[in-house]
Amino acid sequence: MSEFIRCDRTVAWSALAGHFEAHGRDLDLREAFGRDPGRFASFAVEAPEVFADLSKNRWDLATRKLLVELARECRLEMRRDALLAGEPINVTEGRAVLHTALRAPRGQGPFSDEVHAVLDAMLAYAERVRDVARSGIRDIVNIGIGGSDLGPQMAVAALESHVHPQLRFHFVSNVDGHDLAPVLARVEPRSTLFIIASKTFTTQETMANAQVARAWFLQGWGAGGEAAIARHFAGTTTNVDAAAAFGIDTTFGFWDWVGGRYSLWSAIGLPIAIAIGAQAFRELLAGAHAMDRHFAQAPLERNLPALLGLLDVWYRNFHGFTSRSVAPYHQGLRRLPAYLQQLEMESNGKRVDLEGAVLPYATSPVVWGEPGTNGQHAYFQMLHQGTDVIPVEFIAVKRPSHHHADLHAKLLANCLAQGQALMQGKTEAQALGESAPTASKSLDKSVIAKHRTFPGNRPSTTFVLDQLTPRSLGALIALYEHRVFTSGALWGINSFDQWGVELGKALCNDLLPRLASGDAQGLDGSTAGLLARLRA
Repeated sequence: MSEFIRCDRTVAWSALAGHFEAHGRDLDLREAFGRDPGRFASFAVEAPEVFADLSKNRWDLATRKLLVELARECRLEMRRDALLAGEPINVTEGRAVLHTALRAPRGQGPFSDEVHAVLDAMLAYAERVRDVARSGIRDIVNIGIGGSDLGPQMAVAALESHVHPQLRFHFVSNVDGHDLAPVLARVEPRSTLFIIASKTFTTQETMANAQVARAWFLQGWGAGGEAAIARHFAGTTTNVDAAAAFGIDTTFGFWDWVGGRYSLWSAIGLPIAIAIGAQAFRELLAGAHAMDRHFAQAPLERNLPALLGLLDVWYRNFHGFTSRSVAPYHQGLRRLPAYLQQLEMESNGKRVDLEGAVLPYATSPVVWGEPGTNGQHAYFQMLHQGTDVIPVEFIAVKRPSHHHADLHAKLLANCLAQGQALMQGKTEAQALGESAPTASKSLDKSVIAKHRTFPGNRPSTTFVLDQLTPRSLGALIALYEHRVFTSGALWGINSFDQWGVELGKALCNDLLPRLASGDAQGLDGSTAGLLARLRA
């Protein structure tokens, strides 16, 4: 990947460092808005299905210009084009990265015939399951982990208003039996479809849960249960032989160029397709494809995923911000922060560059969050008055899918107020001039005022969707995917492998028999002591 230049080896990086010392470190958003009445318009970006207000971030036009120069010097556009063309940019595994091909219209993307053959078959099967009168299915249990769980679970929750009203969806991922057992207690064998989601059909946690579900099914079904497995279990996997040995003859495959955290667009999206139907699933793909086109074609100065990725580099490497909070003001997006944790931290939580050299700068921030307004009564205290500056992303949806207009107005007002409060803060003088009914009467008012002072100048981004639909959700997810790609490309890392997941799995395989035998030979003192404690 020598044709791509690492960000810290560019002229623009040095220019950004100087700009940060001279203007960026002390930029005050309140002063910036005071100097420039048109700041909102200058930093507003319209992308397919998503409007973004970037004006409450700690940058100015000069910062943006230098960041765009950094992207061009790092040849971001060339790297983006290589991604979309199917070049093997996942260099450590020698693979292409083509989740974008999964949502390209027929005939318009790489491997189009294969992709649409699987898509058509999967959607036809989904429609048969959705015909409840004929299928007899009332409960769908998806057994997967990582991308085989987080994406489908997030999307089904987000599109709740589009979900088949006679179907219930359950997602099991944790190998802890406390995850699976309550689900099995709520469903009946004859009306349940299990989807076993594992590309290799060997994923440790998934197959452990699948075997328990199979045994439960056979016990509950009684005579003829072995034959019934074929009707009540489906596999989203490429290992057809292993699925057949399990008793499954309905499988939908995908390819090694589909990474787990990018796989909800593939057969892994089967539970989504069953939930919302074939046409709505195609709308989900269409929204993502529209964002793909925006990323591919919009100039960097107005390219929303690219600008967000550049802003992430500015915050992580110059301001030193270590985390980012995602606060969706829509209950349907309650699982989005968890989904984004994997997308970003598994992709960009890397410490070496493409050539294996240890990086001299930080990469992925910690991504976390909860839906508003819940977060306001939990961690927002730290966002407003804590010692760390944490950029926040608000997601507002203009039109709800319910009819409680008064509640939605309150929700949107809260969303706007939090971004406003983070930026404006409250001075000690303002606090002194206010009444604080719950404040102690024995403390001096000046002391109380210090406790009620907000530093302000805390950055945030606000995304606005007109409505949460399959199409807008698809666009939003694709936006985050390309944003993560952008920052990873500038950092010079491979955003598409996940070797950090492997070590723990290997050690688990060694420890599992030791829990039965008690053999502690070769273990460190702590692990040996804990092993003995758990066996006692």
